[in-house]
Formats: sequence, C-alpha cells, structure tokens
Amino acid sequence: MYCRLKVDGCQSDLSVWDKHVISYTFMNRYNLFFTLLLAVSVVLFTLGVIKKVRHLKEHSDAGGGRKAVIAVIPKGTINMWWDVVRQGAVKAGEQYGVDIRWNGPEVETDREKQIQAVRDALVQNVDAVVLGPNDFKALVRPIEEVHEKGIPCVIIDSAADTDIYDAFAATDNIAGGADAARLLGKALGGRGEVLLIKYVPNSASTDGRAQGFRETIQKEFPNITILAEDYTDGTVEGARQKTGDLLTRFPQTTGVFAVNQPSAVGAYKAIQAHGQAGKVKYVGFDSDSLLVQAIEDGSCAGLIVQDPLQIGFIGVETAVKLLKGEKPPRDIPVPSMIVTLENLAEKKKTHAAALGL
Repeated sequence: MYCRLKVDGCQSDLSVWDKHVISYTFMNRYNLFFTLLLAVSVVLFTLGVIKKVRHLKEHSDAGGGRKAVIAVIPKGTINMWWDVVRQGAVKAGEQYGVDIRWNGPEVETDREKQIQAVRDALVQNVDAVVLGPNDFKALVRPIEEVHEKGIPCVIIDSAADTDIYDAFAATDNIAGGADAARLLGKALGGRGEVLLIKYVPNSASTDGRAQGFRETIQKEFPNITILAEDYTDGTVEGARQKTGDLLTRFPQTTGVFAVNQPSAVGAYKAIQAHGQAGKVKYVGFDSDSLLVQAIEDGSCAGLIVQDPLQIGFIGVETAVKLLKGEKPPRDIPVPSMIVTLENLAEKKKTHAAALGL
C-alpha cells in the first residue's frame, strides 16, 4: 500500500511502513517534551518547598544558633497606638528568645516608605515578617514578595487585598463599628443627626469600622441621620480641622463618631473648640489619655478600645510558632472592649496600656 505526499509542490510515494516510522518518531519527541516539562516543574516545586521548610525550621531551637530575627513593620511609628503594639512585640520577643526589628514609616499615610521597609527586611534576610498594612491595595505586592522568599508573614490589625499570608491577627472592625453605633445611638436616645469622621482611604481596618457604624445606624436607628462622613489626612490636626469644618457646616449636629486614635483625638478637640463638649454626644474608636478624661467629665459617651499590646504580642508569638513548624490558626480574633464611665475604673487597672495611660 502506498500514499501520496505532497511536499514543496512535489509528490512522493510513502509506504504504510514509512508512515508508521514518521508517526512513531513524532510521538516519541512529543512524549519526551512533556516528560522534560514535568521534570522541570517537579524540580522547581521541590526547590520551593525546600526553601519554605528551611525558613520555617531554621533557628527554631531556643538554645541553638543565632536568635531568629522578626521584622515588625507598623503602619506608623509616631502614633501612640502603634507604640503600644511595639511594646507587645518586644514583650513577645523577650519571652520567646527572638530579636525584634521594628521599622516602618513615621506617618500611616506613607505607603511608599512602608513598602520600602518590607523590602529592606527581605534584603536583611529576616526570618519572619509581622506587618500592619497601611494600604489595602498598595501592600499586596510586597506581601507577595515575602511569600516568594518563603518567609512566614503574619498580618496584624488591618487586612490587605491578598490571601497568601500565613496568619491574620486583628480586631473585628466591622463589629467594633457596630458597637460604636449602638453606644452613640443609646447616648442620643435613638434620635439625632451625626457626623462620621473617617481616617484615610484604603485603610481596611478603619474603613471596616465606618462600614459597621453606618450599616448599624441605618438598620437599628431609623431616627438617626448621618449628616456627613469624610476622610481626614491621617493626623490629629487634620481630623481637628475636618471635624471643625463639618461642625460649622452642620450646626444641627448632635453626635460624632471617629474611627481611630488620631481621628478620635482630633474630632474631640474640634468639639471642644466649638464649645460643644458634653452637648454633642461623642464616641471614639481607640483611646488616649485625653479621651479617658473626656469619659470622666461626661464629654465622651464611651470608646471602643482595642488591645494593641495583645495585637503586637500575638503577631510575634504567631511568627515564632510558624518558625517552629507549628500551624497556628489562620485567623486570630483579638477582642475589643466597650469602655464607658461605668467600667472605666476597672479597665484602668486591667488595660492601662490599651487606654493610653
């Protein structure tokens, strides 16, 4: 049997045997290609696993070799709240015998400096990273770079738009915002017109608090209207100016909620400057000695207070567990507290650092 094959305009006769030889040769080359491709994939995967295991195991024994180094990178270093986080991280470092390398931007709006702090940690070959992302989107790529290096990464306080971290320790911010809405709603007797003072765009934690507040006011307090909500520039002074402008624009305001320590302190100072302390019902998220005094004198209905000391401690503790090859929970909730005049004396004794005292 023969077949006709046309090549470059010419015809040639091939026997069935010739056809089988061509087919066999082609299939062998095809199989060889995919065998090599599979082998390369297996090698790359194995190298990745080895790198990950090395970082998880290296320096895990408290008594052997050098101390493990854990980079703790906050949203900002000059904020009182984050200084308490640092204290918690240092406490965990001392307890678990690891070195803490604290580095981050001064202000929480400096995304580029925080990104650089993450990359500096990778250049310095730290053993683990504990990160409080100051931008939901901008810190995604740096977190991916930590993952690509096979280094354990624990996210604290505020989420980022990725799921490739090893653990996440934070307050339930939406629930905290809902608690703030109920606290302010009760102080207003279920009726009034309020301002919502937010922080900066793309800060997942504070946006969650604003969301929880807004949704709860709308659902549970139909006679309370949110007159306006706006972001500040991330500083106490910026929050004071923004709140002051809104109070001037909306003189009918009867209540104010601010979503974190800088915005809460700034908003309260604006209320004071307008002579409305004690008249405009006020609730803040996070604490400060000024706000504690405001609770005591009746100018603040209450605060939703996180435990930054615990957040810093848990972040480092979780990183240590990962370095030892343990598998801590991926999501680690850190409860917040409702602080009012009724329980303030008790909270001063049990959570002085969280209150900023």
